[in-house]
Amino acid sequence: MDESGDSGRPQPGAGGGTGSAPGDGKPKRPAESGGGLLMGRPFGVPVYVAPSWFVVAALITWVFGGQLDRVLPELGGARYLVALFFAIAFYASVLVHELAHTVAALRYKLPVRRIQLQFFGGVSEIEKETETPGREFVLAFVGPLLSLALGGLFYLAMQLVEPGTVPGVLLAGLMISNLIVAAFNLLPGLPLDGGRMLRAVIWKITGKPMSGTVAAVWVGRALAVTVLVGLPLLTHTGALGNATEDIGGVETVTDALLAAILAGIIWTGAGNSLRMARLREHLPGLRARALTRRAVPVESATPLSEALRRANEAGARALVVVDGHGEPKGVVREAAIAGVPEHRRPWVAVSGLSQDLTDGMKVPAELAGEALLDRLKATPATEYLVIEETGQIYGVLSTADVERAFVAAMARPDA
Repeated sequence: MDESGDSGRPQPGAGGGTGSAPGDGKPKRPAESGGGLLMGRPFGVPVYVAPSWFVVAALITWVFGGQLDRVLPELGGARYLVALFFAIAFYASVLVHELAHTVAALRYKLPVRRIQLQFFGGVSEIEKETETPGREFVLAFVGPLLSLALGGLFYLAMQLVEPGTVPGVLLAGLMISNLIVAAFNLLPGLPLDGGRMLRAVIWKITGKPMSGTVAAVWVGRALAVTVLVGLPLLTHTGALGNATEDIGGVETVTDALLAAILAGIIWTGAGNSLRMARLREHLPGLRARALTRRAVPVESATPLSEALRRANEAGARALVVVDGHGEPKGVVREAAIAGVPEHRRPWVAVSGLSQDLTDGMKVPAELAGEALLDRLKATPATEYLVIEETGQIYGVLSTADVERAFVAAMARPDA
């Protein structure tokens, strides 16, 4: 199963995504974590193998090994080595599928966070949406297209080897598996590639990307219900009897469990796609100017109690440390203020509670939407100095305020 799409809700200032070395102001991408075993970086994109892959690889090895025992009994115990090779080759095909999405995304200048091979296939975590329905369609279609092409190549290779041999059985298995991957991903419901293609078509017709998303989400949910009910029913009625015998006598309970897992993944993925689309729909309203707290400038030697008094008189909620010429040098951290007992505040200078400003911590007041999020992700911090085009201090933007704005957007009900 393939899900090419967003990597999830952005985390401004939380240390994820891109980062920077302290004080240099230059964005750098840190080592990814939590993705599993790093296998390489084709096209500069890290490829991870999730722990769940090893479970599926073991299952494929066991099932395919059982098939080989009936087709090529002379292999004996070596059949499991051949089956393991098949499992690895199959996921290599899945990786090619995901690389097709990645190359297309990079061609459209869309950042790809990572590729992950996991339980039911792979996922390309593309961090931004395409700008046009045509690009959305192409980005989704290239994955199944590559899987179809691989199926064709394996079919042609089968013509060059003797049927019933190890190479013949392996090539047949890889051909069939790639055709199944292509067909499954062409189903017209999110989060599958076919769902993104359906979304692109409706987006093109209506001119509204959200209309396409809602339609593809509900088709995806219908597919989830169909898989949940249909797969066990087909097995129970004998429609898949031969197929289940060929893979080792899968029982009805196992089929029901597999159907439930697949349906859950599709249903959850569809819901996540809708939530991300709703969030992106409201991102333009996420403006630095609207979220910024009014701030008062104070010199570094100013006692905290005096700085807070000035802020209260001015109706401000933040403090900016400036030098003798009024140039901003740091932002006083809200958490640091809260950590100073009231009786100690007259004796604590604001300089000891401030975070030195880097270029990345200076945010233009007119930034909004994804441009604002990208700026915050590039330099993780708890507070940012918001400045006018003239360079004058406008105020302080708190990561906590941005997070609250995200929560408000995410709390909107699904379709």
